[in-house]
Amino acid sequence: MRKILLFVLSFFCAGILCVKSQDNAQNWANFKYYKSQNDSLRTDMRVSGRVVFIGNSITEGWKNQHPDFFDRNGYIGRGIGGQTSYQMLLRFREDVIELSPEVVVINAATNDIAENAGAYNEDYSFGNIVSMIELAQANGIKVILTATLPSASFSWNAAIKDATPKIVALNSRLQAYAREHNIPYVDYYAHMVRLADGAQQPQYTNDGVHPNSQGYGVMESLVKPVIDKVLLQD
Repeated sequence: MRKILLFVLSFFCAGILCVKSQDNAQNWANFKYYKSQNDSLRTDMRVSGRVVFIGNSITEGWKNQHPDFFDRNGYIGRGIGGQTSYQMLLRFREDVIELSPEVVVINAATNDIAENAGAYNEDYSFGNIVSMIELAQANGIKVILTATLPSASFSWNAAIKDATPKIVALNSRLQAYAREHNIPYVDYYAHMVRLADGAQQPQYTNDGVHPNSQGYGVMESLVKPVIDKVLLQD
């Protein structure tokens, strides 16, 4: 009887740990962050020309600082602060595919390089972004790929001393992939970098990572014409 009780207790505890692990995975991807907004958008899938921006705090801050850019154009912001490409890939179905957009604009990897989710691995981050592209295309969604923004350092992880070469290397791979697969590529990096040290130009940022209002203005001038062109394609 004692062995049976121990077995049942062990099985019960394992079940609790499994549920807890699932909860942690869901919380890590933050599926609930935009749930209510997504539910509202799903009620009307007749909207044509829907565009979703998926990203991290750079995308979230864009919507917060320049809401008119999104509202005026009918764009949907799906950025979550601190997220890596791993988390974005996990929530890609909920925050992009299920909204049935015509276009998705992908910006990722700043937090990968800042090691928010562990040691940076370029192959993994590149693979995560490619997986998002492939998921979009498999669901009939057109893709606009964008460069990871310049950052020479990260205030929340001062141990990272080689951000610039990592960003340059990843952007080079992303641009080559976009060219090979005929995907529009918006090079925020080239227009916002300070060539002397790879930092973001100081007039475009207040902390070296996140664009300020002027920085977002530059990004808008680059991405809007590309979106318009893609929307006109059959």
